[in-house]
Amino acid sequence: MAKSGLRIHITGVVQGVGFRPFVYGLAQRFDLTGWVCNTSAGVDIEADGSPEALRKFAQALELEAPPLAHIDDIKVADRPADGFKVFEIIRSAAISGAFQPVSPDVSICSDCQRELFDEADRRYRYPFINCTNCGPRFTIIKDIPYDRPLTTMASFDMCAECAAEYEDPLDRRFHAQPVACAVCGPHVWLEGGDKGSGIGDRSLGEEAILAARQILVDGKILAVKGLGGFHLACDASNPEAVAELRRRKLRVDKPFAIMCPNAEVAARHCLFDENEQRVLRSRERPIVILCRRPDSTIASQVAPGQNALGVMLPYTPLHYLLLEPAAGFPEALVMTSGNLSEEPIATENEEAQRRLAGLADAFLLHNRAIRTRCDDSVTRIFTVNPSELDGESVAGSSGQHSPADYLYPLRRSRGYAPFPVRLPQDVPPVLAAGAELKNAFCLTNGRYAFLSHHIGDMENFETMQAFENGVAHLERLFRVQPEALAYDLHPDYLATRYVLERSKAESLPAVGVQHHHAHVAAAMAEHGLSGDRPVIGVVFDGTGYGEDGAIWGGEFLLADYAGYERPYHLAYSLLPGGDKAIKQPWRLALTWLKQAGQEWEEWLPPVRHARQNSHATVDPLEVLLNQLESGVNAPLTSSMGRLFDAVAALIGVRQEVNYEAQAAIELEALVDPTSAEAYSLTIDGDQIDPTPMIGAIVADLRAEQAREIIAARFHAGLARMVSDVCQGLRNQYGLSTVALSGGVWQNMTLLQQTVSRLQMLGFTILIHRQVPANDGGLALGQAIVTARQLASVR
Repeated sequence: MAKSGLRIHITGVVQGVGFRPFVYGLAQRFDLTGWVCNTSAGVDIEADGSPEALRKFAQALELEAPPLAHIDDIKVADRPADGFKVFEIIRSAAISGAFQPVSPDVSICSDCQRELFDEADRRYRYPFINCTNCGPRFTIIKDIPYDRPLTTMASFDMCAECAAEYEDPLDRRFHAQPVACAVCGPHVWLEGGDKGSGIGDRSLGEEAILAARQILVDGKILAVKGLGGFHLACDASNPEAVAELRRRKLRVDKPFAIMCPNAEVAARHCLFDENEQRVLRSRERPIVILCRRPDSTIASQVAPGQNALGVMLPYTPLHYLLLEPAAGFPEALVMTSGNLSEEPIATENEEAQRRLAGLADAFLLHNRAIRTRCDDSVTRIFTVNPSELDGESVAGSSGQHSPADYLYPLRRSRGYAPFPVRLPQDVPPVLAAGAELKNAFCLTNGRYAFLSHHIGDMENFETMQAFENGVAHLERLFRVQPEALAYDLHPDYLATRYVLERSKAESLPAVGVQHHHAHVAAAMAEHGLSGDRPVIGVVFDGTGYGEDGAIWGGEFLLADYAGYERPYHLAYSLLPGGDKAIKQPWRLALTWLKQAGQEWEEWLPPVRHARQNSHATVDPLEVLLNQLESGVNAPLTSSMGRLFDAVAALIGVRQEVNYEAQAAIELEALVDPTSAEAYSLTIDGDQIDPTPMIGAIVADLRAEQAREIIAARFHAGLARMVSDVCQGLRNQYGLSTVALSGGVWQNMTLLQQTVSRLQMLGFTILIHRQVPANDGGLALGQAIVTARQLASVR
């Protein structure tokens, strides 16, 4: 039979995931000749064979792709047979200006884990074992195409055995760029810190790991160099060790994450269902927020005032060796970012020893360099009824019940970044700088939106440097030369200043995108909406600069990519003291009491706190009253986040906070799930007025109603208000799609109740599955709004 030929071009995450050996194996199976090659634009294939074999080969490329591959597009073209004698994998080719997605870092696979503990394997207990199906990717890559010379593994020359595996197309380690062994690869060692660990001279390899484990058993704090940066670790069941870590790290109450050696141990400390377990054990290995068991032995200091724990499983071979279960070893370790509070995570050995010297008793180090710092991802699981998953009421459900169907990301970083969001249409290259808190920036190229790894809160020079370094790296990696820049309207954001300065220096157009419009656009973009028809956007968050100069955050918008209207918002109140009121919710409680016409009675928790904790000679209540009456240093806000803070303070949950959303988180933890009643809010013009609810809360407090019931009625009242307002907007405008975005929607109680109500009313609901609802997803919305503006002027 005469031979035919095919020319195939594949784009997506198809490099560093075993795609070429997969193609090679298929070619052998179907008796084809030709070649496969990585390029900067994807994977190219030329193949000769019988027409039937070529047809089956093309089908199998998509149907049988390796587990880590993600194919976005396959272009197949007929061509005459070229007379190839064999099928081979040829050298990668760089194409000027071309780009393709890069795989995120992937947790150790089951095959490597088995070899890690196999005494007969030559990589037995080697802390950097990996293969094509697992290991570092994004954190070691310097440029594309993804080949060893363009990674931080370039300095490690492979031994003969590793090189043979690397060159064998049928081997699991074929072109696994980080491939190595104890003979030729990176190694670990342990060094003491200035706290006096008592370990003596530095120890190497297995001895270092055993010594590190003993340090943890002894209740000391260990700095561990990981995949995307350093962790600070201690025994999570040791209250003194956890308290000391808090003291050193300057982290008063903000929860720590813990790492358990396996899901069985995690189940001894947390309650989780099948969906949560699937995400916990997924190859991305994020931190998953789980309900804490009442009988857990994890120290309460790990997550003060909460009924949840952030749990992750090991994702590197070093983690598995460090947490290997043994008599007397802790069941779980605190694994928190290796930094002082609010600084970027440390990545380099000397940097870590300098910056973490006062925090760690010892350092478990290695010599594989980290190109890009990457914090752990954090997620919750938001589920709906299985019948609803297969329907369209909650957009984003595939019906196949993969972990992505349940994911509700809070921080998108290691394991997910820089995997792109696929856009509904091609867009021009744009850099969107994101926001001040939980910063992540976004670059667009074609139909891809590359949301960066988590940068952090842009509050210091070090984080700004990390931001600028990340922008430069991803622009180079994905061959983006921005035609426009996008920024938040808040004039004091460092990311905004960066854009305006760069715009001036490079003569690039800079587009300001209103904060809450960007939130809605992000939800629309990740769900693939064209943006030609508006949706109802319900954006609840803490802070967002409004076009009228007020601080918005309790917004109902009618929005598409081109613009928005604001038919309703939470009634304005004053923010006395500005940022001081955010840190001292008692100020907000008293503000709302005054707005509701309620007296500041001495028995009320915020009044009592202000009196008892004031060290000033002037009455703090008098000062606050003057601020409210004069409006000096008291901007207007419609923030729903601040309303949560006010209610938390009003009922005595939290009068002062030391991390973002602390009062709201502790308020949610109080909710009595058996309560069915709801407080009422009213609508006055375009403002939603919570003062009737404030009055009802005071009445319940006076009647000595349980705080758990008050918290439940508050959440239920907000959920009912959202459904009522959306129903009215649908009647008025004929819109039936609702996007829920903004940091307040991280409240699972409010989210669940609101989604249930909207489902019963027949709305299609957009909730976040790919990017966070908080400001960590904001840059995606900024980018697509800016891209639409560019398209409209061309």
